[in-house]
Amino acid sequence: MSQTEAVIHLVAGGVAGTVGAIVTCPLEVVKTRLQSSQSGFTTQIPLIAQERISSTCNTFGTQRRYGPSPSSQSMSLVKCLKHIIKHEGPLALFKGLGPNLVGVAPSRAVYFLTYSQAKMFWNGCLPKETPIVHILSASCAGFMACTLTNPIWFVKTRLQLDLNKDNRITVKQCVAQIYRKSGIKGFYKGITASYMGISETIIHFVIYEAVKAKLIEHRLKNVQNYDTTKNYRDFLEFMVAGGLSKTIASCMAYPHEVARTRLREEGNKYHRFWQTLGLVAKEEGIRGVYRGLGTQLVRQIPNTAIMMATYEAVVYLLSVRFINYEDA
Repeated sequence: MSQTEAVIHLVAGGVAGTVGAIVTCPLEVVKTRLQSSQSGFTTQIPLIAQERISSTCNTFGTQRRYGPSPSSQSMSLVKCLKHIIKHEGPLALFKGLGPNLVGVAPSRAVYFLTYSQAKMFWNGCLPKETPIVHILSASCAGFMACTLTNPIWFVKTRLQLDLNKDNRITVKQCVAQIYRKSGIKGFYKGITASYMGISETIIHFVIYEAVKAKLIEHRLKNVQNYDTTKNYRDFLEFMVAGGLSKTIASCMAYPHEVARTRLREEGNKYHRFWQTLGLVAKEEGIRGVYRGLGTQLVRQIPNTAIMMATYEAVVYLLSVRFINYEDA
C-alpha cells in the first residue's frame, strides 16, 4: 500500500466514525445506561430530601446507593429518552460525546488503516479475499484499536453513567478521579472485555466482505457494461451490507458489551470478564446479560450503515482525486 492510499484509509475511517458517532449519540447514552447495574434511570433527589430520608429510616446513604427505578427495565426506548430529558435535560443525551469524538476519529482511523494494511499483507500470504484473510485482518485491527483507545472509551462510559444534572462532572474531573483512585492502570479496566469484543468485529467484517462480494458479483452478472464509477445504488448496498453484518455480529457477541460497561462502573463488585458475566447471569438471569440489546441494535444498524457507506464514499472520492484509477 502506497503512502497516499494509507492516508486515504486513515482519513476515511476518521470521517466515517465521527459522522456515525454524532448521529447516534443519544442512543449510545441510553444503551450504556441500560447495560449498567444501576440502569442509570434513577431520579435525582435534592440534598435536603436525602437528609430527611436518611434521618428517618437510614435507608439511603449516598446517591450511588440508589437502585434502578422499578419501571426502568420495562421502559421503551422513547420513554428512556424522555426520562433523561425530563430529569437531566436535553444535553444529557450527548454526555460523553466529547471523548467519543476525540476517540472515534483516531479509533476508526487506526482500525480501518490497520485493517486495509493487514488485508494486503494476509492476501500476500494466503489465498486472496478468503474468510481467513478477513478474520486475521479484523483481529489485527480490533486489537490495535482497543489497545490504543481504551482510556478514552473508559472516560466516555463514566461520563454517560453520571446522573448529575446541575453539577455535571467534566472530562478533566473524571480523568483526575480515575487516576487518583487507580492510577494509569485504572484507565484499562475492562480492556479484557474489549479484546473479547474483537470476535464481534471479526464476525461483522467477514459477513460484510462476503455480502459486498456477492452484491458486486450480482452486478457483474446482470450488467453487461459494468461501470466502475460509484453511484447512489452502490452506497445504498454498502449501507445494507454494513447494517446486516453488524446486526448479526451484535446479537452473537453482545454479552461482552454488558461486561465491559459493568467493569467500567465505580465500585469493586466486578473484577474480571468471566467473573462479571457469571455474576450478572446469576443475579439477573440471561436477560441481564443481554440488557440494552434492543437499543444497541437500533443504534448500531444506522450507525454502522452510515459509517460503512461514509467510509466507502470517502475512500472512493479521495482515490478518484489523488490516485489514477486507470492504473489501479
